[in-house]
Amino acid sequence: MSKGIFITATGTDAGKTYVTALLVKKLRQAGYDAGYYKAALSGALRKDDRLIPGDAQYVKQTAGIDTPLERMVSYIYETAVSPHLAAELEGNPVELETVLKDYKAARGLCDYLTVEGSGGIVCPIRRGMYMLEDLIKAMGLHILIVAPAGLGTINDTILTIEYARQQQIGVKGVILNWFHPGDTMEEDNRRFLQSYTGVPVLACVQEGDTDVNMDPAVLAGIYQ
Repeated sequence: MSKGIFITATGTDAGKTYVTALLVKKLRQAGYDAGYYKAALSGALRKDDRLIPGDAQYVKQTAGIDTPLERMVSYIYETAVSPHLAAELEGNPVELETVLKDYKAARGLCDYLTVEGSGGIVCPIRRGMYMLEDLIKAMGLHILIVAPAGLGTINDTILTIEYARQQQIGVKGVILNWFHPGDTMEEDNRRFLQSYTGVPVLACVQEGDTDVNMDPAVLAGIYQ
């Protein structure tokens, strides 16, 4: 049976897609059968009257995934806003049944499926009906949190962890993005987050990295 993990972040533009691509690439290069899925993607580029899901395309190219793009994303919107508003502007609102059907199909294509969320964990997917945590819980997954390494990350990361715990969602770890080794504040951020929350910082990713410094077996072990 395939295993999965849900990638969320402390907010928009935390580098979630970039880190996700490195994680899937790491698994695939180590010989694991790893794939990718995203329920709803906003801010897609329009080319020849067709929407291109940029996040999925980036992960596909970086990690060398053969799966067609149309099987990697369920809902694609052009407007760069949260999915609930994008659907209200463009139509085609997210249906949980469709997401779960596509998610199940995506798990059937690989042994290790990485599911990328939209924005941070408190992201409305469909007004008055679904928030991001509803998708996570419906999939029965634990989360991995991507957080910027710099100023403010202690507050944002702890709030994300505590919200997840309040929602009874398991937190497998944190990955700090745009990390500068030797930086006094960022090194302290890493230590403080681990000691205060008990959640491990599994890796620190520097700007421009083409690999994530993490044992593939440890990475595979956080999937459930």
